[in-house]
Amino acid sequence: MRRVAFALLLAAAAPALALQALGVKLGADEGEVRKALPNAYCKALEWKSDAADRRCDEARAQFAGMRTRITVYLKAGVVQAMDLRIDARDLEALKRYLRRVYGAPRTEGTEVIPRGEKGERRVYKMRWESGAERAALTVQENSQRAELSIWRGNFDSEIYRVK
Repeated sequence: MRRVAFALLLAAAAPALALQALGVKLGADEGEVRKALPNAYCKALEWKSDAADRRCDEARAQFAGMRTRITVYLKAGVVQAMDLRIDARDLEALKRYLRRVYGAPRTEGTEVIPRGEKGERRVYKMRWESGAERAALTVQENSQRAELSIWRGNFDSEIYRVK
């Protein structure tokens, strides 16, 4: 019974824990980002968006023992989202790590996207949800990188909606 409760707790906390693994969490301020990622380059977004107004990029961070490139998005000085880009050769190790630390994903599978004469595109996805927080791992078949995105609210649909 305790194991089940603990597993459910881990699964529910998944998106927040992913950020904490890097020393940053959703809701942290820019000072905490700079402390956790001292080499990050922070600047205003190049476009107007309701989702974020600043971004911090770090090209040499570590996540789960793997080299990653990270972009942290902030709105009014508060972390709203994070994108981690990881070498796809590390995908199996990354999936094992995410399952071990965050529990079973809410959904997992390969989406097949028909593209007419170009053939189909296959995208592997894992997704976790906890309240307003979300995390998704995606990788296109034959791609060189996997992407782990962590966000709150409707960030994913608003970030590229230019105002």
